[in-house]
Amino acid sequence: MLTLLHTSDWHLGHTLHDHSRAEEHGAFLDWLLDLAVTEAVDALIVAGDLFDGSNPPAQAQEQLFRFLVTLRQRLPAVDVVLVGGNHDSAQRLDAPASMLRALGLHMVGGLPRLPRTDAAAERALDLDRLLVPLTDAAGAVAAWVVAVPFLRPADLPLLAEVEDTLVAGVGAVYAQALDAARARRLPGQALVATGHCYMRGGDISELSERKILGGNQHALPVSVFPDDIAYVALGHLHLAQDVGGRANVRYCGAPIPLSMPERSYPHQVDLVTLDGERLVAVRPTRVPRATQLMRVPETGALPIDALEAALRLLPPRDPEVPEWQRPFLEACVRLDAPEPGLQRRVEDALAGKAARLVKLTRERTGTGGALGDSAVNALSDFTEERVFQKRWEQEFAIAPDAVVLACFAELLGAAQLEEE
Repeated sequence: MLTLLHTSDWHLGHTLHDHSRAEEHGAFLDWLLDLAVTEAVDALIVAGDLFDGSNPPAQAQEQLFRFLVTLRQRLPAVDVVLVGGNHDSAQRLDAPASMLRALGLHMVGGLPRLPRTDAAAERALDLDRLLVPLTDAAGAVAAWVVAVPFLRPADLPLLAEVEDTLVAGVGAVYAQALDAARARRLPGQALVATGHCYMRGGDISELSERKILGGNQHALPVSVFPDDIAYVALGHLHLAQDVGGRANVRYCGAPIPLSMPERSYPHQVDLVTLDGERLVAVRPTRVPRATQLMRVPETGALPIDALEAALRLLPPRDPEVPEWQRPFLEACVRLDAPEPGLQRRVEDALAGKAARLVKLTRERTGTGGALGDSAVNALSDFTEERVFQKRWEQEFAIAPDAVVLACFAELLGAAQLEEE
């Protein structure tokens, strides 16, 4: 029996509307260490996006390396496989790879290839880095991981006479690596693969994920992963989900919400049990949320007076709770007309409350159409006053009143005088 711990999309160094997530990530990593020890896992797989950007802050890098050192101290025999994602710098992750490998930690930032030879049309895959043996509690090799990171178009072979060169190129990389893994494994040893990619039919979070490798048009089919693979540990999509109806091809999801719409996600990691060459079980394990995310109202938006009343009903701040654990709040207001001092009114309603405002969303009641959508007879119809009125109607459900129009006329007159 072999127990794998599958996680991905840590995004260390992430900020939510300029608020650091470092303490939340620290709480997650401490919890993950305890889980790995409690479950006596044989291997940890991190399927990409270790960092939130290609140039992560020093604090984020320190968090990663401290975690790896502590994991090695607490579980000396655990196998660790980390691959790069689309947010990561392949070169930055690969820089310490040889040092980490001496410690039994396998980092694959970009697709590893051997030095070019004159005779070869392209550089061959570095199979010694790409194929990682996993050992069980007795120290015997129980599985082989094909540790494929995020594949960029430049990583893919040039294939002629295929309908989709990107998808075909990804398939060719996996086919070559899997053939090599099959040649190395012995009967009874499982095949495991990693991937940081966008799979066809995947449920994406538009605010924090990209449809990588060409978007929907080039989403990967689940057939990229043959049936003899016991488990595919995927990263990139932040919502935990199976792919193509196959329980062994899984996104484990991000461990913390990375945008406000992700607050309802069941953030988790997956504990995977293999017996010989087959998958026995996948056990999703929820990650405790150290900092809550709130939206008022839960759906839609409220007029400013109703929003103020709802905010004043929120729980008061507990002085014993540290700043980083105060809930993040998105407040959503519906505006029928401009509301001078809107930000101040919302902040005043939140005075002394536990929640901290990170986003004030304004929902306007106008048509939202473009100026060109209205019927015009000539360009001369677009006078300054006409443009102002149409723009106002796009934003709000009512026309500007006489006071507003008088103010606009005064501003327009002052601007024209300056031009003269």
